[in-house]
Amino acid sequence: MVLWVEGLEPLNKAYLLSASVLIAASALTKYFGVALIPLLVAYSLIRLRRLGWWAAFLLIPIVALIGYEVWTAALYGKGLIAAAMKFSRQQHRYQQGSAVASVLESLSFAGGCTISAFLLMPVLWRRRQIMSWTLFSGLAALALTFNWVNPGPRADGTVAVESVRLHWPLISAQLLCCILSGVSILALAITEVWKHRENAESWLLALWVLGTWFFAGFVNWTVNARSVLPLIPPAAILILRRLERNKGFLATDGFPVAGKTAALAAAGLSLAALVSFLVATSDAAWADSMREAANRIYQDTRAERGTVYFAGHWGFQYYMQALGFIPADELNTNFAPSDALVVPSNNNQVIDLSKRYDLVALESVELLKGAHAVTMCSRLGAGFYSSTWGPLPFAFGPVPSEKYDLFRLAPKRASGAPSE
Repeated sequence: MVLWVEGLEPLNKAYLLSASVLIAASALTKYFGVALIPLLVAYSLIRLRRLGWWAAFLLIPIVALIGYEVWTAALYGKGLIAAAMKFSRQQHRYQQGSAVASVLESLSFAGGCTISAFLLMPVLWRRRQIMSWTLFSGLAALALTFNWVNPGPRADGTVAVESVRLHWPLISAQLLCCILSGVSILALAITEVWKHRENAESWLLALWVLGTWFFAGFVNWTVNARSVLPLIPPAAILILRRLERNKGFLATDGFPVAGKTAALAAAGLSLAALVSFLVATSDAAWADSMREAANRIYQDTRAERGTVYFAGHWGFQYYMQALGFIPADELNTNFAPSDALVVPSNNNQVIDLSKRYDLVALESVELLKGAHAVTMCSRLGAGFYSSTWGPLPFAFGPVPSEKYDLFRLAPKRASGAPSE
């Protein structure tokens, strides 16, 4: 983007060529990179007011993407870009959540991932604006907590719903903060172009923020923090632009001056850094717990005569398969009576074999007892990697321990049959 902005006027072919190659590399690395094409077309038209030779350079990523689609279709029988779009449509049909829920969840994720926008609100906005947005965010938080708007199916189903209702004051308070932060970010983008309509860079930043937010909430197969990440750089620039226009915040040499505003900003940024550190360390601890669980289970099942299968995906799947365990396939695996099954409590696509087999409990491994921050926990409404786990990107509170149960599969007894 920097190369494109710098190479646009006067026209610098080397810069534009380099930018176009990088756009192609970005799109082939992560499909969201395709968004750079319409974004930079809009910016260029606003800045130059006309089409020019600059537009020809954007054919490079377009041709690269077409070639990639043709190549993958020849290799796999279907183009991977089209397959990703089809998967997203299928997930939207399956989830069947309301548009209002998508708006509120995407605001929560955008705001939670840019939590500094919430903590800096006293130096960004007037008191009346903050109060009105807080009222809206509070109602929105309650709507998500109590499912007044339809979010679609949730992980853990009724168990998660009941747990969220049990902890509703804690979860609603965090949702209020995240949604309020998201409202602040969108307001920064809209205010920027409203007050500086003739400035192409203002349009670039605003479209960057609004386009990313729209993609995360309505185009991607789920709302997640990863989809929101491209929004953070322009949000930071917009925050700083607004602070710079705040009289008395920055001195003429660019360094903060002493005063109430600067102190509030420093406190807000420090608290945002602390929250970021706590969330990152909790996510790393959760990931590491999967490796530890796999190693413990490996040691405890070395004497097993039958095959030990496991359910679930993510890092747990990676470590279990690396140790030689076999993933359980609910439809195609022929289980024997002596086989065992490991079932994680907090994971994706965990199969339920209780209708086909009696599950005899052998062992339970519990990790991360006493944690107070979490990125993926349906019982606290946290769904950093997928909003099907909850409307918060992360949560603080009484986090349930990570539990891994080991069962022996036994033939299903007929109803009323005596147990041995």
